[in-house]
Amino acid sequence: MAKFLVIVESPAKSKTIGKFLGKDFVVLASMGHIMDLPRSKMGIDVKNGFAPEYVVINERKKNVSQLKKEAEGKEHIYLAPDPDREGEAISWHLSNILAKKGRKIHRVAFHEITKEAVLEAFKHPHELDMNLVNAQQARRILDRLVGYSLSPLLWKKVGRGLSAGRVQSIAVKLIVDRERDIQAFVPVEYWEIEALLKKSQARSQKSQVQEFTAKLDKIDDKKAEMKAGQEAGNLVDEIKSEKFTVSQIKETKKKKSPSPPLTTSKLQQEAFNKLRFSVSKTMKIAQELYEGVELGKEETVGLITYMRTDSVNISKEAKAGAKDFIVKKFGDKYYPQEPNVYKSKKTAQEAHEAIRPATPLHEPEKIKKFLTPDQQKLYELIWNRFMSSQMSAALYNVTSVDITAGRFLFKASGTTVIFDGFTVLYPQENGDKEEKAILPKLVSGEALDLVKLSPSQHFTKPPPRYSDASLVKALEENGIGRPSTYAPTIYTIVARVYVKRDKGYLFPTELGTMVTDLLMQYFQKILDEKFTAKMEEELDEIEEGKTDWVKVLHIFYRPFSFELKMAHSYMKSVKKEVTPTDQVCELCGRPMVIKWGRRGKFLSCSGFPECKNAKSIGTGIKCPQVGCGGELVERRSKRGMFYGCSNYPKCTYITKRLPEEETNIETKKE
Repeated sequence: MAKFLVIVESPAKSKTIGKFLGKDFVVLASMGHIMDLPRSKMGIDVKNGFAPEYVVINERKKNVSQLKKEAEGKEHIYLAPDPDREGEAISWHLSNILAKKGRKIHRVAFHEITKEAVLEAFKHPHELDMNLVNAQQARRILDRLVGYSLSPLLWKKVGRGLSAGRVQSIAVKLIVDRERDIQAFVPVEYWEIEALLKKSQARSQKSQVQEFTAKLDKIDDKKAEMKAGQEAGNLVDEIKSEKFTVSQIKETKKKKSPSPPLTTSKLQQEAFNKLRFSVSKTMKIAQELYEGVELGKEETVGLITYMRTDSVNISKEAKAGAKDFIVKKFGDKYYPQEPNVYKSKKTAQEAHEAIRPATPLHEPEKIKKFLTPDQQKLYELIWNRFMSSQMSAALYNVTSVDITAGRFLFKASGTTVIFDGFTVLYPQENGDKEEKAILPKLVSGEALDLVKLSPSQHFTKPPPRYSDASLVKALEENGIGRPSTYAPTIYTIVARVYVKRDKGYLFPTELGTMVTDLLMQYFQKILDEKFTAKMEEELDEIEEGKTDWVKVLHIFYRPFSFELKMAHSYMKSVKKEVTPTDQVCELCGRPMVIKWGRRGKFLSCSGFPECKNAKSIGTGIKCPQVGCGGELVERRSKRGMFYGCSNYPKCTYITKRLPEEETNIETKKE
């Protein structure tokens, strides 16, 4: 019979750890949180220090009974959830439930699920960190106060089923604000002129590169600006008569250092940009890689370190392992004389590490057969990024050439690689593409032949819409949310129909825009990026033991409760607004009207509640089914949004995109 009980969150994690610990340990999973605030009510005693009312989650009651039963007769219980606030809170709830006189409860934490790391953690168990627990409690209570206060307000004013949240509402606001910037943007026309040049035949017999491109940079020593095609055309005519001469050549060495290993937000951004994975998909696969993958018949091992982190720290052992691998694989020159050092942002938890492979020896190609295609892609991204972060910088020779043609100055540049360094593993770091143009060998004073002059029309572009990656970047840069919140936030705002995806980018829906505008009238602080960032800093201070969590809640709640009362009294009720239409209810013959609901506008019978006929508003696009005559309407299911025929169930036509749309990135890639 096993002597010790170990509790982790997931069955996959328990399976991996169980193989490391041996027969004296039984390893069970809590299946995540076992206790939480009740779903049916606020569950917070605001008048008595914001005391939370924790209850066992209904879906976990059977599991809790099993854990209690297994704990009987065990003098030592080890709590091993993830090493963060959530993991500490899970451990705290477990300890409260399983505490018994004479029973010792230990907390163990590890950042990678390898045999060495796990066994080392069990040699050094520690007490629960109540600062971490209180930071998690404060966040949970804050989110409950906001969510369970604003959501009923929206039910009252707009429609049942709507929700609002501290981070969620700001994410929607960012997308709404960006869309308005795009709509208000007025493009400005401008022109550029490029010259295709070549060395004269007499001097270029041995040169492999004959032709190259130079761009007009200055006119009469002033920046070249052309706002109309006729202006550009007149300049082209003038330039054609000029002689092109190399006036200056400048060669510089450019050093390009590798980027740090991945944090959670950077992993999400890179996985979207390079693999077209959504944020939620990235975190799901990363969790699988962290919890353990079977490499052959016997070996089950976590392939990466903990994937929720904002630190770029690397352990001494990991650095040493990377150095050995790099030197053996690539040679001494690919490892820097002094190891690369990266600095985490000030809010990062320094005890954590960056996301890295558990061991460099598990090369992506060598273990490819044990992984799913998506696991392999993400693991290779993590492995390459970490290994490259420990490698030498790349070195380039950059040549800049000034070319005069009368009163006109053209510029050309070219780059050649002197030493590829880390780019052998991670080329074009952060999308910073090196200039690929190669120039012929030129000398100052050399005359050049003009091959072609090309004027081209351009327009200034509006700011781009947010993608999963750029929204995560914006949230992180504004200090909104933390590594564990980005994926659920994006999932929620799409699921609530505040935002929709189109061709990989996030658009606000009419509902999302309207709700944002309503909330901005009464809750400007809640939707203010700086205010929310300050709240995140205060949560960090609670974790560090620098401030009291109840005090933080008091300071927040006093003005918030006043704003809430004002909103209940004075916020306009969109729910009561109806817009007449010329459509007739097919059930009772009364006119149909447009109302607001939890998924936006919809058609409802004006005879409601006697007649409950309601349907989606059409897209204006006819159903492609021959002979149908219906209209495509937007619908939603558990799998997301789709378009179906208004004549359902007579016509069962469905599609994930309208006929005019191109395939969505998520649909095509995932």
